[in-house]
Amino acid sequence: MTTQTSHRTNRTAEHPAERIFIDRWSPRGFSDEQIPESELRTFFEAARWAPSAYNSQPWHFLYALRGQAEFDAFLAPLIEFNRGWAQHAAALIYLLSRKEFIPPGKTEAQFSRTHSFDAGAAWANFANQVAIAGWAAHGMSGFDVDKARTVLGVPDGFNVEIAIAVGRKGDGAHLAPALLQREQPSPRSSVNEFVERGLFPKRFEAAR
Repeated sequence: MTTQTSHRTNRTAEHPAERIFIDRWSPRGFSDEQIPESELRTFFEAARWAPSAYNSQPWHFLYALRGQAEFDAFLAPLIEFNRGWAQHAAALIYLLSRKEFIPPGKTEAQFSRTHSFDAGAAWANFANQVAIAGWAAHGMSGFDVDKARTVLGVPDGFNVEIAIAVGRKGDGAHLAPALLQREQPSPRSSVNEFVERGLFPKRFEAAR
């Protein structure tokens, strides 16, 4: 695997942070480059080391490479908007989370309140490793969950969390003009908008 640093964006950090967190973004314009499975395995290795409650590791990834027989099946649950650009990705992935776990010292499985949260931590590790390697990942909530469960054969004990498109960033030539205009890193809220010292702020009471 050839490791590359992520492409520098014009995003500006308010406080010191590693550039990988600032520069990673989610494009839709992929090149036609194929991705080696060994490269994907490196991304999954990064996901493997995410933190989880009781070290339960509830995440589970399913993937298909463009050109493989399964790829069309992985495309099928996506909404039409996402299918239009995700069909050009080198790989499509679905992230699942196991809803139950056996706590240390116990013999019976119980519901894991943090199964989705923990799977999200694995996704963050995965996405950042993708960017470090010079590839791009775009997570999607826009898909038919029930259809994905049926097509992929997901049992009831798992949630289907997100779909993920992975590929090498391209020139976006296959994108519609309106999408091509959006093919750039999006802004983020200021830290002061989502971080508080002390109790929950009263300014949110009107939204309750």
